[in-house]
Amino acid sequence: MVVPELPEVETIRLGLSAHLSGRSVRDVEVLHPRAARRHVGGPIDLSNRLRGKRFEGAERRGKYMWLLASDSADEVAVVVHLGMSGQMLIAEQGAEDPVHLRIRVPLDDGHELRFVDQRTFGGWHLDDLVDTGPRRLPESVAHIAPDPFEDAFDRGAVIDSLRRRDTEIKRAILDQTVISGVGNIYADESLWRAELHGRRRTRGIPRARLGDLVDHATQVMGEAIKVGGTSFDDLYVNVNGQSGYFERSLNAYGREGLLCRRCETPMVREAFMNRSSFFCPTCQRVPRVRRVTNV
Repeated sequence: MVVPELPEVETIRLGLSAHLSGRSVRDVEVLHPRAARRHVGGPIDLSNRLRGKRFEGAERRGKYMWLLASDSADEVAVVVHLGMSGQMLIAEQGAEDPVHLRIRVPLDDGHELRFVDQRTFGGWHLDDLVDTGPRRLPESVAHIAPDPFEDAFDRGAVIDSLRRRDTEIKRAILDQTVISGVGNIYADESLWRAELHGRRRTRGIPRARLGDLVDHATQVMGEAIKVGGTSFDDLYVNVNGQSGYFERSLNAYGREGLLCRRCETPMVREAFMNRSSFFCPTCQRVPRVRRVTNV
């Protein structure tokens, strides 16, 4: 199961912003309690606070997305957790309901926003916005590091943070407090482009190569955004129900046994943090294990 990463969430955000901006909420129906389990006041409070508000747009930091909604008395962020199978869809009111519909929000233009979630790991909660300096963020998102597409992103600070750590490089770039938005797919793609194995220790990697890795992560995610992200199954789609096409451009992730597109060595898969890592054993040399000798 593939969890949506920055390019997939950005694709959804763009669609939501185009469809929802300026639209008013006529009603909110929470059809499954787990979809509102993260909201402190529960499903009824979420519905009452959101009903009647107007959507002002959709924003994102890394893999975290929220809708801005306001009225004359209140402004809130509708923080959306997609989980492993969450979908945000726009449909005409009266259209057939999807099987796993969890939240329905009828709008004032004859359409409705639908949250569909087969596995019910995702959900919505309302959050207050806090001023973090460069921008206002939902309180629950404020601890997440800026992603490479934000004005607040500081490439040098990210490299410094990586150099201060003594851990595996893939583990470090998956840490959303270091650089947000990078998940398992784009970590493997970035490491393949940088010719680094994910188990290399951060302290042993020269600063210039860490900078190259950060640049590759930015580039690969930017390329994925242009084609709507990566879809391995029908659980990730945009707001119109369409799949992304970056899977066709993947050089590492999911290519076990296929030839490396750089050196034609068969690609390898290994377990990493309860996930899978894909790499080329020739281009991305496996680091040697240091042996400790007792004297």
